[in-house]
Amino acid sequence: MTTDPRPRDAVTTDSGIEVRALYGPGDLGDPDAFVARLGRPGEPPFTRGPYEAMYRERLWTMRQYAGYGSAEDTNERYRYLLAQGQTALSVAFDLPTQLGYDSTDPIAAPEVGRVGVAIDSAGDMAAVFDGLPLDELSVNFTINATAPIILAFYLVAAERQGVARRDLAGTLQNDILKEFLARKTFIYPPQPSIRLVADVVEYCTAELPRFNPISITGYHAREAGCDAIQELAFTMSDAIAYASALCERGLDFDDFAPRLSFHFSTTLDLFEEVAKLRAARRLWAGIAKDRFGATLSESMRLRFFSGCSGATLTAQQPMNNVVRATIQCLGAVLGGAQSIHVMGYDEALAIPSDEAVTLALRTQQIVAHESGVARTVDPLAGSFHVEALTDEIEERATRLIETIDDLGGAVSAIEAGAPQRWIAESAYRTERAISDGTSVKVGVNSYTDDTEPPELTLFELDESGYERQIARLRTHLDSRDDEAVGAALATVRAAASGDDNVMPSLVDAARIGATLGELSDVLCDVFGTYDEPPPW
Repeated sequence: MTTDPRPRDAVTTDSGIEVRALYGPGDLGDPDAFVARLGRPGEPPFTRGPYEAMYRERLWTMRQYAGYGSAEDTNERYRYLLAQGQTALSVAFDLPTQLGYDSTDPIAAPEVGRVGVAIDSAGDMAAVFDGLPLDELSVNFTINATAPIILAFYLVAAERQGVARRDLAGTLQNDILKEFLARKTFIYPPQPSIRLVADVVEYCTAELPRFNPISITGYHAREAGCDAIQELAFTMSDAIAYASALCERGLDFDDFAPRLSFHFSTTLDLFEEVAKLRAARRLWAGIAKDRFGATLSESMRLRFFSGCSGATLTAQQPMNNVVRATIQCLGAVLGGAQSIHVMGYDEALAIPSDEAVTLALRTQQIVAHESGVARTVDPLAGSFHVEALTDEIEERATRLIETIDDLGGAVSAIEAGAPQRWIAESAYRTERAISDGTSVKVGVNSYTDDTEPPELTLFELDESGYERQIARLRTHLDSRDDEAVGAALATVRAAASGDDNVMPSLVDAARIGATLGELSDVLCDVFGTYDEPPPW
């Protein structure tokens, strides 16, 4: 057993903001300015929450991230989660689907269905949601480079259920810039990638009034190692890049901005995380109004999904992760999230088991119904410490956004590798602090023990799922009209090569039976692929 190793000479948040022993009214600045910065919930600048009544009127959606194996395997997990009280769905796709490969592609074989569901065609998408009413569910799709194709498959699946597009609710992640920043499942170069994002947002603005066509995401940069201030600044800079691209093609900001959504990580530094989320709403309200001339309150309202941090979980003493996930869930709720995912305690080791994912969902339900934190709006408002942190994070993030502006904006900064370097440097500092013991990681560098850990029953992937998926795709290819598919692919190519929005042609091709690999190949032929330059 290790004794308390905490250092006594430096007290800061995880992002390096000094934390004093005591805060008071003098930390809130000018009283009139403070009242204006805080505002009322449901009104700009939304510091206290995007909606007036918040959780008193409607709890956040409990959206456990799930998907593996074949479409049928994932459908079974969704039915299980909904039976346990989950209130929305979040689809995890396997790496071949994320990177534009059909399951039959030799390069895809080792990864088919391994960390998400394999989707090769609109038929697979229809099977994922078989028996699940798409007009009654909100579905989140964690997909980026192939997001336009996945959306096309989803629209065809909805057609087969007889569900009108106007009745579809959910979110397409569709934030390709964060792939270049951190996650790395990009395919095409940055500029055509932005064009595809804009095509999707433009199409959804006209066709899917209840659907969020993009979730602008700082989560993955945070998981890769950046701090809370960088996470906030990168997210806002990416949002500025997307909004600018849409305005440049002639869209009115107020037409699409109300359907923009955001995605943040919630890690373990509770008060800093709450302050970050409150600062995020205030920052976006200012950006929407001052940079883009928003006139609608809805255009300035930031709504977000919070994923608890998988990077904070440990393989050592894995039951400790239940406590970590609970603190993170609490932080997301106190920060005013509209949707939350809580990690399973075994996710440092495998896809979560039924037991682990159920406990993660129960964690959300206990926080929602037993803790009392949902009874009032923004319960930490007025805390001298939290308000001072909110102001400090907003100020530091604003300075970093200005630095990115000076580099030419998010796309230019990413092409130059600057944010990637900053993330790597921050990740190094974090790991260095754990390795030298200045940052306590219970069960890893402190409070370790030599006893045998409890044996967990981990999730085991049904390896026969690969063969079933291959057989399913071959049957699909044998049954379709290849000539019609060829003509549809030519139409996609023509749209991508010109200025037409690619979405109508993708939906037509998906309806006829084109596969994800075929559609992605057409876009690759037109746009090329991208090799990332080294960050140093």
